[in-house]
Amino acid sequence: MTPTVGAAKLAAVSSAQSPSRPGGDYAELRRLIRQEGLLKRRPVYYAVKIAVMILLLAAGWTAFALVGDSWWQMLVAVYLALVFGQIGFVGHEAGHHQIFGSRRGNAAVGLVGGNLLIGMSYGWWTGKHNRHHAFPNHEGRDPDIAIPVIAFTRDQARKRRGLFRALARAQAYLFFPMLLLQALSMHVISVWAILRGPVRSRTRWLECLLLVTHCAVYVAAVLFVLSPLRAVVFIAVQQGLFGLYLGCAFAPNHKGMPVLTDIDTGDFLRRQVLTSRNVTGGRLIETLLGGLNYQIEHHLFPAMPRPSLRRCRILVRAFCAQAGVRYCEKGIIGSYGDVLRHLHEAGQVV
Repeated sequence: MTPTVGAAKLAAVSSAQSPSRPGGDYAELRRLIRQEGLLKRRPVYYAVKIAVMILLLAAGWTAFALVGDSWWQMLVAVYLALVFGQIGFVGHEAGHHQIFGSRRGNAAVGLVGGNLLIGMSYGWWTGKHNRHHAFPNHEGRDPDIAIPVIAFTRDQARKRRGLFRALARAQAYLFFPMLLLQALSMHVISVWAILRGPVRSRTRWLECLLLVTHCAVYVAAVLFVLSPLRAVVFIAVQQGLFGLYLGCAFAPNHKGMPVLTDIDTGDFLRRQVLTSRNVTGGRLIETLLGGLNYQIEHHLFPAMPRPSLRRCRILVRAFCAQAGVRYCEKGIIGSYGDVLRHLHEAGQVV
């Protein structure tokens, strides 16, 4: 399946839709998922998950205080990068209303986890991510493939000039190093979104207060314990690896899959399934990727709690096989290989 050819694939698989299913394939699949109870909230799971995240974060900062002014703090930086990433996954689930039935409860988790604990605007990220879910891998509509430093299609690469053209040529080699700047990029965009961007006015000041609190406490703690040189290195390591971790978790999901345009057709189920990739690897990969390894199921049912996705995968995969819809699932190494090959091919036209 060639990643940049969207219309032909969607037209082909759309012809396989069964007319005997009232409301279409997705309606039938959703009825099946509801019957299995997979859309029900999992309050105990998330209560335990949030408590564990708080304990892990507290353990990390306690270790930071006990280790003191030492280069051993770089190990603490690695640990905190992983914990920040795991908190980010919980914030992602709050943004999709997977945790609570009420918008207010999910927003509280998202604001505390995003703005206060890891320094990312929950309002900005939720708006951007919802646009991605509505138009996955859709050129001109999906913000996740509208990144100035990466060309996801040959057409994007042809339009690049100057430094961005040079980056496009080497983007397959630079992809993972560039992810080290992902956290810094999110912090900068979060500040812009709160001060002048799309964050809603009624939550703007709360988001600003939480973000400033995070920044002040984080920087003050690091400077209080570490010498200036070690403080700078600690922040660079912790934030760099945090961004790399998030980028590596999100990259296999859609990069290298079909890129659609406005002329492409197809129903909701096919648009979501054909532009998404699952990552195999069992419980370890599921934990490391925060449930994002079940990307197909997550895109079909964004509000489904994380622990239900594993069972949902079995049903969706069987349903797609019956409906004649290609279901893409690869190991973690193969997924990254597809991403890098796609980026290399897209960038070599300039």
